[in-house]
Amino acid sequence: MARPTLVAVATLLLSVSVAVFAEDPYIFMDWNVSYGTISPLGVPVQGILINGLFPGPTINSTSNNNIVVNVYNNLDEPLLFTWSGIQQRKNSWQDGTPGTMCPIQPGMNFTYHFQVKDQIGSYVYFPTTGMLKAAGGIGPLNVHSRALIPVPFDINPADEFNVLAGDWFNKGHKSLKRLLDNSHTIGRPDGIHINGKSGKVGEAVSEPMFTMEPGKTYRYRLCNVGLRTSLNFRFQGHPMKLVELEGSHTVQELYKSLDVHVGQCMSVLVTADKEPKDYYLVASARFSKQPLSTVAVIRYANSNGAPSTELPPPPPENTAGIVWSLNQFRSFRWNLTASAARPNPQGSYHYGNINITRTIKIANTRTIVDGKLRFGINGVSHVDPTTPLKLAEYFGKAQDVFKYDIIGDEPPAQQNKVILAPNVVNATFRNFVEIIFENSEHTIQTWHLDGYSFFAVGMESGKWSPEKRKNYNLVDGVSRHTIHVYPNSWAAVMTTLDNAGMWSLRSDMWERFYLGQQMYVSVLSPERSLRDEYDMPANFMVCGIVKGLPLPAPYTS
Repeated sequence: MARPTLVAVATLLLSVSVAVFAEDPYIFMDWNVSYGTISPLGVPVQGILINGLFPGPTINSTSNNNIVVNVYNNLDEPLLFTWSGIQQRKNSWQDGTPGTMCPIQPGMNFTYHFQVKDQIGSYVYFPTTGMLKAAGGIGPLNVHSRALIPVPFDINPADEFNVLAGDWFNKGHKSLKRLLDNSHTIGRPDGIHINGKSGKVGEAVSEPMFTMEPGKTYRYRLCNVGLRTSLNFRFQGHPMKLVELEGSHTVQELYKSLDVHVGQCMSVLVTADKEPKDYYLVASARFSKQPLSTVAVIRYANSNGAPSTELPPPPPENTAGIVWSLNQFRSFRWNLTASAARPNPQGSYHYGNINITRTIKIANTRTIVDGKLRFGINGVSHVDPTTPLKLAEYFGKAQDVFKYDIIGDEPPAQQNKVILAPNVVNATFRNFVEIIFENSEHTIQTWHLDGYSFFAVGMESGKWSPEKRKNYNLVDGVSRHTIHVYPNSWAAVMTTLDNAGMWSLRSDMWERFYLGQQMYVSVLSPERSLRDEYDMPANFMVCGIVKGLPLPAPYTS
């Protein structure tokens, strides 16, 4: 495939999108994705670089911006990027998951085009094919409020810093993939990194990771980009004021430490009002048998000393730690007086007054199928067909690729019986649904839903039952896109399925995702109307059984 110039790409996109996007600014990026040697834990390994960088380039955007990313795949494997948490309205064509798109083959390129519609907040992008996420290709995607929309901060931050932290495996993504393909687990991580680096207490550092001017306040965007390990963040000697959680302004509370689970992001304000010297930012594993941790140095601009070797203590672990963390989850509340991306209070959506039309209970499964380890949802372990689900549905070939609703809204009585198949749930457009995530295992789980934010209304230990609804937060539960579930516990969320498309609901624990703990939610509009969903883009890749077929009639306005 010929590689178009950025000018040609811009001309094409503007010509096909002028009716929808003409009034909103564009951000254009060219990404060269390649292998390179990186050392997040001090051990050289093969990593995935974007324009030579790990983490990848920061996408700094503003609400309603159009983002155009021309991706050149110089790897030896197929590649897709997802924009985790970005609610692409009417546009699952750009979601970047194997169920919605044909992968970019080695030596080829593809141009993503999506709009950060009516959003603010802290997000990340990463590769979704194979186990590439274990090698890098990860970066921050920040969406700022428009100038006319007030930000509910007492102090305008002097600067902001992206903190991308996660567990790391020195084995490399290909070795991890072989382990999983041969019915082994990926094992325990070798360590934790912050922005591709690991630090040790007492280690001499010439260049700090972050620098602050005395007396000024800074915004830190904390994201857990790991594969399986929950993290706790804490700043030495400095409290954190939580101001944003996965795209929602929160009631501003002070915290000494914050749990951030896999796939989650949040923003905190930190004020440089202490003795002018160096301090540590600590990231340590939570609910892990390994006492893994790392530090990054934060330096006052007029620093006159090294950081103290006495670190702030972590939260309790085991049962006491779960109680501590549950209480922290309940302390997160939506700021009902703050403006959202649109010029209206974000709390004007009274979700607690809407009748539930459907309840779906999701139970995670770990079992052996045909002698191999698999993970599943409600008795089905997802397998990606060669024809992406979205394309099969669009071309009217769904019946040749997958069956809808092979799982029910309730987990089966025998969770150890699992079949392998594409897992697609048919949902009703604009229904208000309740999703219950149940975790009967001894490890923490994290779940993510593309295309939507949901209201996190409840989380408790034990089994869910309808009477648990009386404990829901039906007033100011935070609107977010991930939810964690503690061992032998449940979590409940609510959302309106008003975004037509094919959307990924998945475990964010990547070993589980790779081995089938995922599904897709098909939200079809009753009419093939551009009011509800965009048509297939002109540059869209076509593969599988629909390749060469005549295009269906386009959606109408």
